[in-house]
Amino acid sequence: MITKTVGCPKCKTHIKIHGNPGETIIVTCPKCDTKGKYIFPAEKPELAIPSDSYSIEIESLTKKFKELTAVDNLTFKVRTGEIFGLLGPNGAGKTTTIKAILGLLRMNSGNIKINGFDIIGEGIKARASVGYLPERVAFYPNLTPLQTMHFFCELWGVDKSIAKPLIKEVGLEDAISRKVGNFSKGMVQLLGVAQVMIGKPPVYILDEPMGGLDARWVKTIREKIKMLNEEGATILFSSHILSEVENICDRVAIINKGKLIAEDTVENLNKYLKIKPRLEITIKDLGGKIPEVIKDLKGIEAVDAKDNKLFVTCDSSVRSQVITKLEEAGLKIDNIKTIEPSLEDAFVRLIERDA
Repeated sequence: MITKTVGCPKCKTHIKIHGNPGETIIVTCPKCDTKGKYIFPAEKPELAIPSDSYSIEIESLTKKFKELTAVDNLTFKVRTGEIFGLLGPNGAGKTTTIKAILGLLRMNSGNIKINGFDIIGEGIKARASVGYLPERVAFYPNLTPLQTMHFFCELWGVDKSIAKPLIKEVGLEDAISRKVGNFSKGMVQLLGVAQVMIGKPPVYILDEPMGGLDARWVKTIREKIKMLNEEGATILFSSHILSEVENICDRVAIINKGKLIAEDTVENLNKYLKIKPRLEITIKDLGGKIPEVIKDLKGIEAVDAKDNKLFVTCDSSVRSQVITKLEEAGLKIDNIKTIEPSLEDAFVRLIERDA
């Protein structure tokens, strides 16, 4: 079975289709009902989505606020059908970049396209294919979730019958008749996720969708992002929760002080930065102290201790020496575990380089 993402020739909506090699199918666009024929190639391609197919293209974007340059000559592209993470510390320019992509603020220079449409010259067409979740979601507090969804269905010109299923999909069916003004932040965020799914846009731009939420709400939103992507959507989102970005993103871009400082997969960023794995060694009665026998051992990049765990970052060739030195000192090793480099390691290293 082959999975392929194709574009509607009329409204540019991206549609994920499935078929066998050589099979011919009729494809109906879920947005404008345009029909077309697609023939799957005789042999399964290596990639379902061509690497040169982009849903979002940002070129030389610059945005200034008086003397402050919030975004500085920023360039990156989001491939069709991928989950792309935009990362950076507070004030890095993430929200400004997202607002520029959506045409919500005027850039000083640069070019932005969504599904091939220029955000300045063809803004209405460009935004028509986007579901946007802002960092601070706000709804009318005197409306219920159902009334809120009906309101946005009217704005989109979409049948209101989809409102209840979408509310149920994000887990708010038990609160469907409550006033939104009495909702917790997590519940408002979930309603925001339901709202952006109205009309099933092919592109989603989510600004800090998991910010400030507890683990239960984070899990729900993570699952929705994965579900939307599996259905063919392209997703760009910014986040401070590095572990979540690492778990679901195909690629990440890290920006600092408005500049792009890295763009790649997490694995490739770690290779580029040459971040070494860490040894986690559990030692009986360690008591949070670093053993003297390894403090001056060559090849160790970093060492730390917490309770009965010793953390050692070192070259692979030095690991056996670390273990030997500890055993020779009479320390009892209960367990040894290797911790692979994470997105957080890469993020910290890159920000430090750029400081």
